[in-house]
Amino acid sequence: MSDQAPVREDLRGVEPYGAPQIDVPVRLNTNENPFPPSDALAEAMGQAMADAARSLNRYPDREAWELREDLAAYLRAESEVEVRADQVWPANGSNEVMHHLFSAFGGPGRLAMSFAPTYSMYEQYARDTFTAYRTVRRNPDFSLDAMTAVAAIIGGGPHIVVLASPNNPTGTALPLEVISAACAIAPGIVIVDEAYAEFRRPGTPSALCLLEVHPNLVVTRTMSKAFALAGARVGYAVARPEIIDALRVVRLPYHLSSATQAIACTALSFSDELLGQVDALRRERDGLVDWLRAEGLQAVDSDANFVMFGRFSDRRRVWEGLLDRGVLVRETGPEGWLRVTVGTPEENAAFRTALLGVLGMGGMMAAEEAGSDAEGMT
Repeated sequence: MSDQAPVREDLRGVEPYGAPQIDVPVRLNTNENPFPPSDALAEAMGQAMADAARSLNRYPDREAWELREDLAAYLRAESEVEVRADQVWPANGSNEVMHHLFSAFGGPGRLAMSFAPTYSMYEQYARDTFTAYRTVRRNPDFSLDAMTAVAAIIGGGPHIVVLASPNNPTGTALPLEVISAACAIAPGIVIVDEAYAEFRRPGTPSALCLLEVHPNLVVTRTMSKAFALAGARVGYAVARPEIIDALRVVRLPYHLSSATQAIACTALSFSDELLGQVDALRRERDGLVDWLRAEGLQAVDSDANFVMFGRFSDRRRVWEGLLDRGVLVRETGPEGWLRVTVGTPEENAAFRTALLGVLGMGGMMAAEEAGSDAEGMT
């Protein structure tokens, strides 16, 4: 950002967030779903868009009631938790949902807390809403236990606690007892970011089942990943109605377009088809973890649609070597680690071939004792 613009002092010299967008044959760096909409879904979306177009001279339903009803029905079926429409709040991606939460419950004189390494945008939400932000380190294996979480919350008194489960960039999910302990002790709200929830391994619970027990709990999700709608920008929060009402206060007028609402409702009507793709991606992910370990690398057990792997003495050299071979992964997270999105079987095969080529160059594997609990994702 130019220093010549009359910008806020805290924004001078700050680079905007964003992963590299490089035109290569295999892009595995932004945790997108690699499967495009089926012909049937694309046709249904086209019809929904055509229907919406006939009323684009009018503002959209500012409460997005139909979409909220459909999301609540989906969650009831997926989680067997009784979720009502007045407990759901959709917006333009989970990013806008988070911004609404920080706007309503953060602000000057308030503190948000999370546990590193984790998603770097949490700090930006805090910055943009003038909320102080603090991170506490996870355990060396990237897990987070209840004792660590509770001690940090007691010591900091945060108004917002953000727990990512599964976490980005590590892919690790949180036990319910950690979330419950945090909710019980937190003086403010506890946000559990479940952007990758549908990719959880069998037996890994969702925080949705704790909503009735903890009135300060908020669960956020997105349709970008499991529903392959990254280009549509749809995310949502699930919480007590009084929390949802607070988000309605800070939202911009008519924040979710008629077109977006129509596409999201259509995608939800194809949930069985789309979640079938999730099952395929889970199998590919688990196979990728096994393969990385068989090749002598470390790979973190993942409940998401990506895998963090390493460790490398020079991860930049590995990243560049993969890019030279037409494969783009993400240079992010703790030093020495890289993150690869799970792609199609063909894309995953290309990644394995490229990585073997890079490793054949030699001299890039990190020593076992190298640090693995570095600062949060960048």
